[in-house]
Amino acid sequence: MSRTTVDVDPGSRPPPEDDTAFFGQPKGLLTLSGLEVWERFSFLGMQAILVLYFADSVANEGMGMSAGTAASVSAAYGTLVYLVSVAGGWLADRMLGSYRAVLWGGVLIACGHYSMAVPTSTMTWVGLGLISAGTGLLKPNVATMVGKLYATDDDRRDAGFALYYMAINIGAFAGPLITGWLGDHQGWHWGFSAAAIGMTFGLVQYVAGRRHLAGRKHAAEFALAPEAMRRAVRLIVLGLVAAAVVAGLLAAAGWLTMDRFVDLLTLISVIAPVVYFAVMFRSPRVTSEERGRLKPYIVLFLASTVFNFILFQAYSTMMLLAASNAETTILGFDFPAGWYASALGAFEVGLAPVVAALWVRMGRGQPHASNKIAIGVVLGGLSFLLMVLPTSGHGGDDYLMSAWWIVGSYFLLGLGDILLETSGMSATTKLAPVAFSSQTMSLWFLSLALANGIQAQTVKLYDDVSKPAYFGVNGAIAVAAGLAVMAAAPWLRRTMHPVH
Repeated sequence: MSRTTVDVDPGSRPPPEDDTAFFGQPKGLLTLSGLEVWERFSFLGMQAILVLYFADSVANEGMGMSAGTAASVSAAYGTLVYLVSVAGGWLADRMLGSYRAVLWGGVLIACGHYSMAVPTSTMTWVGLGLISAGTGLLKPNVATMVGKLYATDDDRRDAGFALYYMAINIGAFAGPLITGWLGDHQGWHWGFSAAAIGMTFGLVQYVAGRRHLAGRKHAAEFALAPEAMRRAVRLIVLGLVAAAVVAGLLAAAGWLTMDRFVDLLTLISVIAPVVYFAVMFRSPRVTSEERGRLKPYIVLFLASTVFNFILFQAYSTMMLLAASNAETTILGFDFPAGWYASALGAFEVGLAPVVAALWVRMGRGQPHASNKIAIGVVLGGLSFLLMVLPTSGHGGDDYLMSAWWIVGSYFLLGLGDILLETSGMSATTKLAPVAFSSQTMSLWFLSLALANGIQAQTVKLYDDVSKPAYFGVNGAIAVAAGLAVMAAAPWLRRTMHPVH
């Protein structure tokens, strides 16, 4: 199908022969999917061993943190990534352009992973800062570039995004396999090195395939006027310098500790969405009809927050539990604890086509988007409630549960993620006011930032309460939240039009 209706500069369109060159999809989809495979390989490969690295002893080249502190700092890192992603979308729209934002984001990510490969704590923090900034530039803009490959009425769009998200999960599956093995057998920094090499591969194929991308021009689509651009650059530079100076002075005075920095990020993650929604509700550019659709979206936003609060712990508390209290043998095969994280990606790769086929078969009889999201939240809660069984009835913490308990938990979590993420993203694009349509990804990322911000506080209790209590209470809250969304389904169906 022609892309003549795509709002992209003709000079930056891919060659016409690219339109169906990749299994009937634009060839640019292969370039962007390849980038995401390696970006997720590096990001989730590193995250699968990050909390284990934090919690390992200094003698083993770890950071020597307690389990709760390790999980909290790991969650704070996730909070920072998604908060920066909100700014990344604006920078691409107004200053850099999508192509350059993704390119420089990838460069920063690669530099961050190479920094973490250096076995010093200072370079670990430098690396995490670079990865946060780079992911904030890259993540919100790759999906935007995928959308530019299609006309708005191109019926291949959904299938193209399905292939794109499958690529994400392939990277999520493969990354922990490599980094987990290296971290367990060679040392944590070898695992970080593999993440760096993976991101480098992604950058090479991204640049090599740039001619197949739409909207690859250097200028931003909604660029600021020259004077406004110079003023924005000055303010950004001055703001970053001022923040660094203030942080340095506070740290030197003993005021800015790691715990306080984590608390600050949590506070920002709570305030940001409140401000964002307040601006949209009060904006004169938002019609009364659009304002009415924002009310049900708040419910979906909170549902996403609850589910992702559970999901992100697949890389923190669940990793810690797997490393300390789960067998690392299945059918006689020994594996590193970090490999458990690959199960999540594997289930999502395998289950996504099954769920998609089910919806096609059900047609108009499939559940409403709000019910799909609610079921996803309930499944997330059940994945934690399941862990109450193998962690109960032990006199101490020296027991080992079967590996199948962790695998079963990740199965429920993976299925829930498929239901919630696909329906949630679709609802976000349809319910957001037209005046804020270019910032819909920001809304979604704020729910992820809030989930991580809350997690950064609750995981501090991981060392202080029993495992059955920790997983049981958090799981029960998630199940209750999902059931509440189901109970609100009649109101949501009425107010969420045109979402089905």
